[in-house]
Parts: sequence; C-alpha cells; structure tokens
Amino acid sequence: MLDRFAPAIFAFLWSTGWIVAKYAAMHADPITFLAVRHALAACAFAGICLVIKAKWPNSATGFGRAILSGVFLHGLYLAGVWYAIGQGVPSGLSGIIAGLQPLLTALAAPFFLGERLALRQRIGLGLGFAGILIAISPQLIASLSAGLTGLGIPLAINLVAMSSVTYGTLYQKRYLQHGDIWTTATLQFIGAFIVTLPIAMLTEEMRFDWTYTAIAAMAWSVIGISMGAVFLLLYLIQRGQVSRAASLIYLMPPMVAIEASVLFGEPLTLPMIVGTVIVVAGVYLVNRKARLGG
Repeated sequence: MLDRFAPAIFAFLWSTGWIVAKYAAMHADPITFLAVRHALAACAFAGICLVIKAKWPNSATGFGRAILSGVFLHGLYLAGVWYAIGQGVPSGLSGIIAGLQPLLTALAAPFFLGERLALRQRIGLGLGFAGILIAISPQLIASLSAGLTGLGIPLAINLVAMSSVTYGTLYQKRYLQHGDIWTTATLQFIGAFIVTLPIAMLTEEMRFDWTYTAIAAMAWSVIGISMGAVFLLLYLIQRGQVSRAASLIYLMPPMVAIEASVLFGEPLTLPMIVGTVIVVAGVYLVNRKARLGG
C-alpha cells in the first residue's frame, strides 16, 4: 500500500517547502531557519529511534557515511538554494536548475551504481525537463529581458547545490540502502546541522523573530517536510531505482505553482498547465518502467 501512494504523498509534502520558505523569509534569515530546522528534526528522529529501539550503525564508518550523506542531501543543497533565492536568483531560473537534478541523477546512476535506463525511462526524463521549461518559460523570458546582472555567484551556488543533492542521492543509494531508515535520517540531519550552522554564523545575523507564523512554518518544516517527506524519500530510494525517486522532483514546480495560486493568488498560466501535463507524463514513464523492471 505504501509503495503505491508514497510517491504522491512525498511530492505533495516536498512541494510545500517552497510555500513554507515564503512565509519563513519574512521572519528569519534563511540559513539560520534551516539550521534550527535540521537540529529539531535530528532531535525528533532521535526520539523516535529511542522509542522503537531502532538499530544504529555498528561501525564508525556507518555513522560517518550517514552523516556525510546528510551534508550533501540536506545541508549544502538547501543552504545553496535558499541562499541563492535570497540573493535575487529568479524563482523561474531556480526551477530550471532544480529540474536538472533528476536528469543529472539518471545520467550519473549508470556510472556510480550500474543502473541502466530503458528507452522509455530516457524519454520520460526528457519529457520531464521539457515540461519544466515550458511551465516556467514566462518567468524565464521576463528574467532574461530584465537582465541578470550581479547574480553570477548566487547562480553558481544554486548549481553547486543541485550537484550536491545529486551526489547525496547517489551516495545514499550506494552506501546506505540497507541501513535503518530512522537512524539514517537522524544522522543525516545531524550532518545537515553541522554544515548549516557555521554558514549561518558566518553569513547572517541569525534572525528569528519567534512569531506565530515563524513557529508554524518551523513546525511544518520539521514534521511535514523534514520528517514526513524525507522519510518517504529514503523509503523510495531503498525500495526502487534511484532515478525513479529523483524523477519525482519534476513534480515540484507545477505543484508549487498550484499551491501558490490557492494560497497567494498567483495566476496559473497556460504554459504552466501545458507543462504540468507533460511533466506528469514524463514522471509516469519513468516510474512505470521502474515498476515493471523491479
């Protein structure tokens, strides 16, 4: 049952991260918010591990690999994306860069993991990327027309962030596929906290105003996203091909647009609707082939 609904639930939970970020930006510095989020998530997962008596890695290497995967999968990835957007990188461009992650993962998987992509999966990945380009084309054209002066460094950081989550996904699949999900998640958020706290201390004033909105955003970030979505992502990586799990990232920009339309009144454009249909078709092809092959 969980195998059937986990992808859709994960996609919804993960997409709310962009909505939470919009609320949180008014009440906290972005990297500071992430550092607190990672710390709380690590504590919450550790508590669950104690209650259910989860099995911890039996070697220092196991601990180190789990922590290192968190540095790439959560820490550097989210820090880079949130920093870049905070420095003025347009959301449309950031969406394109995020859309590259499934393609990068699928292309790198044969070299790192020995996975082979069938023709149907390759077509699906191509459709997913094309759908994202169509969906955000109005924002991209507007951004290019306005000029992107002064954004070279933030854009580079955004690209590095996508490389980070790509490597983290592959590293997770290669070294942590058979570990306990709960203890792995705990150690990963410890790794994410270890890397984000120094960044926040060096680059921000560490502002967090503790208003009801900020607290609510933090609560959902920890419970809904860091715990719910990340647990499902780890579950999908363990149960299926890494390229299948990564392909779900294609659903994020369309889902965020729909959520933003409902919550903030942002318009849904024709390119967004057409792109969404193409994205869903691409994700279906990748996932359908993974099920038949696994």
